[in-house]
Amino acid sequence: MLSKLPSRFGLHPNLQFLRAVGPSGDVRRARRLFDEIPHPDIRSWTLLITAYTKSGFPKEALEVYDELRERKFHPDQLALLSVTKACAALGNLIKAKGVHEDVIRYGYRSDLLLGNALIDMYGKCKYAQGAREVFDNLSAKDVISWTSMNSCYVNCKLPSEALITFREMGLNGVRPNPVTLSTVLPACSGLKSLNSGREIHAYIVRNGIHDNVYVSSALVDMYASCSSIKQAETVFNSTRQFDHVLCNVIMSAYFSNGECDKALHIFDQLQKGRTKLNHDSWNSVIGGCMQNGRTDKALQILHEMQQSGVKPNNITITSVLPLCIDLGSIRRGKEIHGFLLRHLFLEDETVFTALVFMYAKCGDLELSNRVFYMIPKKDTIAWNTMIIGNSTHGKGEEALLLFREMVSSGVKPNSVTFTGVLSGCSHSQLVDKGLMIFYAMRKEHGVEPDSEHYSCMVDALSRAGRLEQAYNFIQNMPMKPSAGAWGSLLGACRVYKNVEMARVAGKQLLEIEPENAGNYVLLSNIYETAKLREEASEIRKLMRERGIMKVPGCSWIQVKDKVHTFVVGDKNNAQTAEIYSFLIEVGEKMRLAGYLPCTDLVGQDLDAEEKEYSLCNHSERLAVAFGILNLDGASSIRVFKNLRICGDCHNAIKYLAKIVGVQIIVRDPLRFHHFKDGLCSCRDFW
Repeated sequence: MLSKLPSRFGLHPNLQFLRAVGPSGDVRRARRLFDEIPHPDIRSWTLLITAYTKSGFPKEALEVYDELRERKFHPDQLALLSVTKACAALGNLIKAKGVHEDVIRYGYRSDLLLGNALIDMYGKCKYAQGAREVFDNLSAKDVISWTSMNSCYVNCKLPSEALITFREMGLNGVRPNPVTLSTVLPACSGLKSLNSGREIHAYIVRNGIHDNVYVSSALVDMYASCSSIKQAETVFNSTRQFDHVLCNVIMSAYFSNGECDKALHIFDQLQKGRTKLNHDSWNSVIGGCMQNGRTDKALQILHEMQQSGVKPNNITITSVLPLCIDLGSIRRGKEIHGFLLRHLFLEDETVFTALVFMYAKCGDLELSNRVFYMIPKKDTIAWNTMIIGNSTHGKGEEALLLFREMVSSGVKPNSVTFTGVLSGCSHSQLVDKGLMIFYAMRKEHGVEPDSEHYSCMVDALSRAGRLEQAYNFIQNMPMKPSAGAWGSLLGACRVYKNVEMARVAGKQLLEIEPENAGNYVLLSNIYETAKLREEASEIRKLMRERGIMKVPGCSWIQVKDKVHTFVVGDKNNAQTAEIYSFLIEVGEKMRLAGYLPCTDLVGQDLDAEEKEYSLCNHSERLAVAFGILNLDGASSIRVFKNLRICGDCHNAIKYLAKIVGVQIIVRDPLRFHHFKDGLCSCRDFW
């Protein structure tokens, strides 16, 4: 250890201290020994700062540096290098500027080593102006200077400047090294500049650098980002050296391009020992499967990960929890929650927030709230998640209370916060409270309302039956009205049977979103209900002419470990006969209780009995019936649907919940419906 110390240090009187600050030393012990030195000199201070920085304690390194400055010591080059790296690790721009001033103050302005470190520091702090100032003031620049400047521009999302600097580097006769090349290629990715990327690739081949694994990874990523997947594949296949970074890059490229099987083939090769698997590889493939809707495969790989002895980390968990949301699998979510508790993951706020989101989206708001209040330090994202969770469950008052609690706790609300709060006011028909919040956004919180916020207010006014006011609100929007605003108005026209307003809103929607099948269906249904069959027929004809296909309805429910999916008229379930028998039998009880089927929207060529029977075929009703038949002592069932719940099914499920005596929770794309005792939490407006 002593032989590795700079010769100018000589032998230090406290050998124990020197050993403690060595590469394998204990920094906590080093600090204790340092405090025992009666009169520590600049060498001792510098050694301690360097030890903290190298051991991954940048905050402590800066604290020691502040102590050094308070004692009127003049930091030397090594001390300044160490604190520069500490600032870079923390991304602390204020401290970084202070260190830069000290570099100048103590006569190191033209020092190349410190200059390069300062450029890197400013790059990590995302302050390109400061880095460029240091770069321009260097009397001599080496390849590290140019590479650091390039890296800074890429980190600061200034890819054009990075490419300009790279070209200047060549004009100044400085040859780029593999680090330079792997740094500048992401600039081509950011600009989607395939030609620039190809030029750099040609340089790499001419200079025999193509076998460098980091350069190959950057090339694969560049080609994939520029939508040239074949060239990315060619680079990957021609690389002689492989590591998990390169494999992860090509897998991500395949997943982004929808080529799951190719990505999974690479992963299979990794598992067979082509290179060692780490967290990044497992997380990459789990996230890729999720991205492409291969939820079952993602779960399978999660199990393989655990069996291989690699414990899921925070990134794995936040990737996997959306699986539970997609499948509506609260059981699976609870299993993951249990895993987190056993392995002490719940110190991470991101994981906490992901759990809050998962429980809310899976229909268990009580558990979502419970987890939320376990978060020790709630940030804006955590508050927003809980506010939005309450809003989608129709708990507007609770969303408002959370908003007030958030503001009282000193957390500043942002645009997303107000979208959640206003949406909650809309779903709970708290129109006037919503208007108060809306008008306070700019004045009290400094948040400028955007089209999303205006759409929420249009929705709130529309739900309350104030259609003229909603229309005027749209007309007075300072930006072009969005599809969300017109869609809210059209949805209200269905409920309040306002055909004239529906014509206006429908016309606008079909112009803004000509490919959205839901708009055609909703407008056609409004005309059909109003007995305007010719106009309904015209809308359906227009839909056919434009080649717009109605998205098929699909509902699913988890019973034990299996997710059961239903479509309209489904007869593929093992309990099909029982499901339809149950619906016929309970239908009699529902009619006696006052249920009247709404057959207005069923084909006109059917008789009354056939129309009523066709309503029993809807996917959400089949899923609910299946859930009731398999209650197994449960007091509630949860059904998920890809489309808005149909009006008759909504009415029927209210009666089903009352007759069977269970709570039925249905999630559609807009919100949660909690059916209990013959009522729904949406108050029959969705």
